[in-house]
Amino acid sequence: MFVKNISLQQYRNYEQLRMDSFGDVNLLIGSNAQGKTNLLEAIFVLALTKSHRTSKDRELIAFEQTSAHISATVEKKYGPLTLDLMLSPQGKKAKINGLEQRKLSEFIGSLNVVMFAPEDLEIVKGTPGIRRRFLDMEIGQVQPSYLFHLQQYQKILIQRNNLLKQMWGKEASSQGLLDIWNEQLVEHGVKIIRKRKQFIVKLQKWAESIHHGITNGTEDLQLRYVPSFGEAAEEDEAVLFEQFMIKLTQLKEQEVRRGMTLAGPHRDDLTFYINGKEVQTYGSQGQQRTTALSLKLAEIELIQEEIGEYPVLLLDDVLSELDPYRQTQLIETFQSKVQTFITATGIESLNADKLKNANIYHVHAGQVGS
Repeated sequence: MFVKNISLQQYRNYEQLRMDSFGDVNLLIGSNAQGKTNLLEAIFVLALTKSHRTSKDRELIAFEQTSAHISATVEKKYGPLTLDLMLSPQGKKAKINGLEQRKLSEFIGSLNVVMFAPEDLEIVKGTPGIRRRFLDMEIGQVQPSYLFHLQQYQKILIQRNNLLKQMWGKEASSQGLLDIWNEQLVEHGVKIIRKRKQFIVKLQKWAESIHHGITNGTEDLQLRYVPSFGEAAEEDEAVLFEQFMIKLTQLKEQEVRRGMTLAGPHRDDLTFYINGKEVQTYGSQGQQRTTALSLKLAEIELIQEEIGEYPVLLLDDVLSELDPYRQTQLIETFQSKVQTFITATGIESLNADKLKNANIYHVHAGQVGS
């Protein structure tokens, strides 16, 4: 998979930008707040129709403008695709080869990316919500049906929480409606949980091997899914359905009192262990960074395994965050295999000897030059 060109209009600080003839490795060099990250973000948004930095699409549209447009030609193993995404306060419109897609889920997956930014270190040491978002975005790229169940689950969750807030002191009159929401929530919830577990098993295979190599065989990395009910190893949807329903029954009084849903995939977590010890709590900063790096490198291989070609790799100011050894590990992984876009404030912060034949672009005030 290869991004051949990209065009931006009224996107963040880019009034208009057209870039052609990208190489295998592309370095975007410039001071802070000039637009380097915005350009990487635009590629990410074109892949997933949402940003990794904000949940508010309005922030992606240039100041005092009413819409933003991203387009690119992507070379895939079956031929080129022209992708277009229009962002406006009224919503998003996505086109593939000029044909508007009825659903965004039909557009997602046309371009696959792996983003690695400094904040991704929080996947290991941050809150459970960050790890859930990591799972949702990565699974959604390779399994569009996952996004459907996730969207339905989130809509039902809002409705159920609203009902719970209204039920204080009048549980009996609302029980029938709660039963309906319970069944719908569980129906989509178990599919999310099952797909997450399957994804983690595959990610584990790659991450364990990669981490073992980075640490010269001294560390074994394990990933574990931590559900808010039932057993983490359970795979059967019928059993998960029953466990989820039982848990909601057990939690009913507490949920009504607090006005929120207390069990389900929106409260699950992912934990990491090195040599049997939990990395979030007991790992050193170096181990946490290596774990995050292993996960990102594992994502690259997992996507290739799932779709038959490598994704595009986006490295946002992350090489300077890694020591020379980890920089080398990362660069050698993508060199001559994965098209890569790298942002940095200066070439001196990078292991330039390893970045052979890289295309270098200088970014200043929303303008890009060679």
